[in-house]
Amino acid sequence: MYSPTNLDLIVEEYPDENFLLIDNCNDAIVGVDIINMRIVYSSLKIIEILMQDMTEEEAIEYFEFNLANAYVGEKTPLFVYVPADNYRNSISN
Repeated sequence: MYSPTNLDLIVEEYPDENFLLIDNCNDAIVGVDIINMRIVYSSLKIIEILMQDMTEEEAIEYFEFNLANAYVGEKTPLFVYVPADNYRNSISN
């Protein structure tokens, strides 16, 4: 059975908006900033996705330098720390 992603639900709710997305990180989307219409990502989930192709240290460095500190215009995504992501990750290991 199909279960819509957060991105699917956001696009359905705001069909006329053009969101700036990070390649291959749709699973890290946790919501939308409804004031400025920017996608909100879980920083820990992005790092987890990046770790599929690099070490944890490389993933953190890449995230901090290339994503968290980047400004690419008024639709630049937001990044939040979601404590539950860290908790779920620690109990699954």
